[in-house]
Amino acid sequence: MEEGFNTRAVRAGEFQDSKVGNVNTPIFETSTFFNPNRDPEPVLDHTRDKPYMYTRWGNPTLESLERKYASLDSVEEGLSFSTGMAAISSVAMAFLKKGDKLLSIRELYGETFVLFTRILPSMGINVDFVTLDEMNSGGKNLSGYKAVYLESIVNPTLGVSDIQLLGKIAAEENIPLLVDSTFASPFNQNPSSFGAAVTIHSGTKYIGGHSDILLGLAGFRKELMGNIWQMRKVFGGVPDPIQAFLGIRGLKTLGIRMKVHNDNAMKIAKFLSEQKSVNKVFYPGLPDSPYHEIANRNLRGFGGMVSFEIKGGLEEARNRLKKLRLCSYAPSLGGVETLITLPVETTHLSLTPQERKEMGIEGGLVRLSVGIEDSEDIIEDLKAGLE
Repeated sequence: MEEGFNTRAVRAGEFQDSKVGNVNTPIFETSTFFNPNRDPEPVLDHTRDKPYMYTRWGNPTLESLERKYASLDSVEEGLSFSTGMAAISSVAMAFLKKGDKLLSIRELYGETFVLFTRILPSMGINVDFVTLDEMNSGGKNLSGYKAVYLESIVNPTLGVSDIQLLGKIAAEENIPLLVDSTFASPFNQNPSSFGAAVTIHSGTKYIGGHSDILLGLAGFRKELMGNIWQMRKVFGGVPDPIQAFLGIRGLKTLGIRMKVHNDNAMKIAKFLSEQKSVNKVFYPGLPDSPYHEIANRNLRGFGGMVSFEIKGGLEEARNRLKKLRLCSYAPSLGGVETLITLPVETTHLSLTPQERKEMGIEGGLVRLSVGIEDSEDIIEDLKAGLE
């Protein structure tokens, strides 16, 4: 019988040396290793099944993080990266080359959208976009595409991809499905269980959990290790061992934190839906969300992200957010503290107004990363700005 999520979060992947008796994985803050390693039984780097040689290639602290993550996200192998975008870029380049075509949903994190619309086309890689609803219909012809790209919960309008359906279709067509599951976290969803070839996380967010690191992670079948590892090695998007150590620490409490994130976000989404100054609330846990049924089939929890539109547009939203005391007016998400931001100023600033409009991002759209503070205190703070 498989151990529970929290047990694996604490115990899986730890690098323990019986000669030392260490409980926690050490920080192997070294750039290089003996090469050749003449020990008769050297510890092997799981990325190559050979002794460690250079930290850009692999490192014991990184491997501990990668194995712990892989256990929690139900994948055979994991790789860590310097940031979430390093993970996305490396995975994309592992599957795509000049002349290939990628199919993606249009509703994407801003920098992913820039990668797909500006950078990949400049390299001769074509990217076609469909709306999330078109993709979820299952009617899109996938022939001719080298890969399909989704966000499990889209940023920032919180639509939910029907990975249960799309993973099956992609498998039938033998086309790899690549899923950014940052908003869900491994606690709320494991895309590989629905047929995703690669799951990607910005570990900066819920996995780190404390707004103090930059980190990316990707999980996949063992047979995919070579190509993805090669891209990490060549592009150099490897995390420092200290960042990996902090990622290990974050994973140990992921399950505990996500329960509170899930519960708090549901309470706050209900509160926001009753406010006269709020035009619309985006949260898949609400029964009136157009993605509620899909979310019920694809997620174990609805997550800690809530978005909402303030009546009056961008300036009105700015004025109201200035009144907040507890909710920090800052980008990023997934930390223990509640963060609030306007996507037009931060996550989707690089997009044109027309591109934002096509994604459903209005000037008054507010993205709220609900923390683990007492929900009553978060609600009282929001009242100050909204009532």
